[in-house]
Amino acid sequence: MDRVDILRAFVRVVECESFTRAAETLRVPRSSVSTAIRDLETRLGAVLLHRTTRRVALTPDGAAYYERCLRLLSDFEEAETLFRTGSPARGRLRISVPGRIGRLILAPALPDFLARYPGLELDMGVEDRPVDLVEGGFDCAVRVGEAGDDSLVARPVGDLPLVNCASPAYLARHGTPRGAGDLPDHLAIGYASPSSGRIADWEYVEEGRTHRAALRRQVTVNCAETYIACCLAGLGLIQVPAYDVRAHLAAGDLVEVMPSLRAEPMPLVFVYPHRSRLTRRLKVFMDWAGALFAAEIVANGA
Repeated sequence: MDRVDILRAFVRVVECESFTRAAETLRVPRSSVSTAIRDLETRLGAVLLHRTTRRVALTPDGAAYYERCLRLLSDFEEAETLFRTGSPARGRLRISVPGRIGRLILAPALPDFLARYPGLELDMGVEDRPVDLVEGGFDCAVRVGEAGDDSLVARPVGDLPLVNCASPAYLARHGTPRGAGDLPDHLAIGYASPSSGRIADWEYVEEGRTHRAALRRQVTVNCAETYIACCLAGLGLIQVPAYDVRAHLAAGDLVEVMPSLRAEPMPLVFVYPHRSRLTRRLKVFMDWAGALFAAEIVANGA
């Protein structure tokens, strides 16, 4: 086996958790796969796999090497088609997205994307906390807010409109706020940044100026899902991207309040490492996802 074939064999063993099954799918003798992995470990000076009579599992070194192998093989496959006119995007794409964007927007639309690009394999990490793209081996991330990192290239998508919401039960108990002067009489659900722990103030724009107010709160959370759940439970007011609560507003589970005193919209951006090439697979994903976000959640799409 040449080096690329050895990498493929290693990846297949990891995916199959078995030398025998990996050899069968590669249509080579089991001894060839076993010898290739043993020689690879010797050359690297590291144990990549734990072997038992029942299964094969990655060591910590093996897990790190596996991620690199996936990237290398994807790049190799793309390089193979580089000069073929009209060749489709191929390979593995690893992206990071905020939880609710992943669940509400991207996941339902993925059948369309994968039907358009059947040669692509998508690995989607879903987490509200920003991840280290290089360390995590991500091709790109979808982020709400400024990129905030000079090592990343930012591609703006648009702005997410925010709405002020409360549940009917909360409003029945506390009344409906009509303006900024009513805010001291109300409770807000606190939202602490998952990365910094900072609790955001209540914000609103009036006559072109952004104002901040520290509302009373009894509950603080650091998860968007829980933030909305607490609002549905009648625990206070929230400020949230409009797409996040679109279904709840339509169903009457939540009510928009003070529509003329919304906070500034939040930027939505793609970010990817400076050192990464804008591969064909990454470009087609960002073009597709950008059009999806424009239609679904940014600016007029909200």
